[in-house]
Amino acid sequence: MRQMIKNKQYDEERALYNLKSADVIHCIFAGEADGESVLKEARDVNLKDCNFSLRYPLWHVKKFSMEKVTMDELTRAAIWYSSDAVITDSVLGGIKAVRECSNITLKNCKIDSTEFGWKSKGITLRDSKIISEYLFMDSKDVALQNVKMKGKYSFQYMEAVEITDSELDTKDAFWHSKNVTVRNSVVKGEYLGWFSEGLTLINCKIIGTQPLCYCRNLKLINCTMEDTDLAFEYSEVEADIRSNVLSIKNPKSGTIIVDSLGEAIWDDPVMECNGEIILREDVVNMKTMGCAV
Repeated sequence: MRQMIKNKQYDEERALYNLKSADVIHCIFAGEADGESVLKEARDVNLKDCNFSLRYPLWHVKKFSMEKVTMDELTRAAIWYSSDAVITDSVLGGIKAVRECSNITLKNCKIDSTEFGWKSKGITLRDSKIISEYLFMDSKDVALQNVKMKGKYSFQYMEAVEITDSELDTKDAFWHSKNVTVRNSVVKGEYLGWFSEGLTLINCKIIGTQPLCYCRNLKLINCTMEDTDLAFEYSEVEADIRSNVLSIKNPKSGTIIVDSLGEAIWDDPVMECNGEIILREDVVNMKTMGCAV
């Protein structure tokens, strides 16, 4: 039989430790005792309209939900080693809010958490706003949809990522990542995607200096670029860019088609570079003349 815990305040260490099959409603987790780990090892719990201001509240928790829950900046390392959760209409404000978790879905959330989502698997973030640094580092099987993100050093060492309809204002994103696909999104920042493998950008707008260098199996499909210089250095790339590019430098291999190009730089490469840069008007002319492209 499910328990209902309503209109209570808890501040002691492990106040609801190993709680099972319970609905926790309109509760406050804060107070003078300043206790940690209030819901550690809980199972099958639903939290609704609750407020947290204590450290480490949801560690080793399995099968839980959070609806209209607020975790303030004092709620450090809130959700670690936990699994099978749905978090909706909530605010996560403490550092390192999610780590080493699996099968977590977050919808319509506001997140301000440095080092969010590290070493996790099966994370879905939808219709949300997030401010973070090193976002989702070393995680896999992650999906973002309609997300506005601001921060630095995001999506590093990640694998199997799908991002759609999102705005990413970041720096050094996707470094050392594998098998990432970004669709219908804006990606703004410096040094995008260095050392990535299997990065694909489809219908995206890419903004910022020195993007997409040292990449393997890089693809850009129907993308635009803005303020991008020294792009594609030492990358294996197939790109169709529907805009101007300020400069392209030493692409290792593949074909880059651009509307226009400020400068192609072939300057003292440290490896063999045979990438081909083609202006779109030349492709059109070749097709008009019946030549193979």
